[in-house]
Amino acid sequence: MRIVIVGGGVIGLLTAVRCVSAGHEVVLVDQADIPFSGAASFDRHRALLALNLDDPAVTAAAVHAHHRWIGLQHLLSARFYEQVGALSVLPSEHLSVAQTMLTDAGSWARVLNPDELASSYPQIRFPAGASAVFESRAGVLLADRVLAACADWLRWRSRAELRPHTRAVSIDSGSAAVRLAGGEVVRADALLLAIGPWSRALLAPELAGELVLYRQSMIYCQVPPSDAAAWSATPPIRSLGTDGGVWLVPPVAGTPLKLSAASACRAVVEIDGNTTPPYWRDHLIDAVSATIPGFGADWLIGARDCYYLARTSARGLMLAVLADRVVSYAACGGLSFKFAPLIAQSLAERLIGAVPAPTGLQPIDGGIVRPSSGTAGSHRQTRPVMRGV
Repeated sequence: MRIVIVGGGVIGLLTAVRCVSAGHEVVLVDQADIPFSGAASFDRHRALLALNLDDPAVTAAAVHAHHRWIGLQHLLSARFYEQVGALSVLPSEHLSVAQTMLTDAGSWARVLNPDELASSYPQIRFPAGASAVFESRAGVLLADRVLAACADWLRWRSRAELRPHTRAVSIDSGSAAVRLAGGEVVRADALLLAIGPWSRALLAPELAGELVLYRQSMIYCQVPPSDAAAWSATPPIRSLGTDGGVWLVPPVAGTPLKLSAASACRAVVEIDGNTTPPYWRDHLIDAVSATIPGFGADWLIGARDCYYLARTSARGLMLAVLADRVVSYAACGGLSFKFAPLIAQSLAERLIGAVPAPTGLQPIDGGIVRPSSGTAGSHRQTRPVMRGV
């Protein structure tokens, strides 16, 4: 089969790897570099945490993804997963439930009482009386290395064709074809739109209307040399238990300490650059200062805003079947990244006409969106395409 993939992010690249591994021909196009370090959702590292108290199936899926990432390191001959575990600060009534859920999913877990938490991570000021659950099947994905490893692997495969700086301007879902900026039409047996925050520009209004664009501000810090060893052994922490929801990804493998907060995420109308406005940078500095002893603005080495889409009715993910073997996946930031091996495998199986193996993610396994009759034809119109997917 000849498969065309629009979008050179983690989902597009991993789906391409899976399709080529299965013996199919793949053409992957992106209007920027492949991969593109200037993409609106690009980042150096992302956390893989399994625990989801609201959904045991999602917790199990994340543990499964953990093992798939390990396997991908062998396939791609690259190291990009630092298995330092993960930490979740939780109310005391949720601790045993969380530990049982993780254990049932196949991840060793233990509860840290307030004294153990404070002594294990003295570089962090947790709320008084806070306890946490540590999970072992988790850690930090070096996102830039993941993308580079996928692209490098594909470049050495005769069945793969990477076409950077190739802007798609429209698609014809009826014939699984993509029209490029120069007028060339690339035809395929199957087509995947694996696109990022710009997805709404290529989707029919009824689908685009289900996606909300979010902007997240983050700060990057250089920790004091005296604390470097402690910080590099610190797991990612989804929430430090503060009111603003401060979270962190530790400085592993030469990366900086990444800090942000739930309070620094907001819905926006459009993408407006990656520069962090002073208000949000200062907001994060203030929030972090209350949780890390000795922290100050002198730690700061950078700030950046990323964007992601979320489908409000389906945990952020949206898989849309536009026509027979024509599929769109709206990438959704860190959520997409940690589950990327599972999502990519499911997408590859759909493209080649196989029955996709269950992922444990309801929006992928059973929440498929199909446009109403006649909607697919609207994709024949020329629409602006995304930048830096």
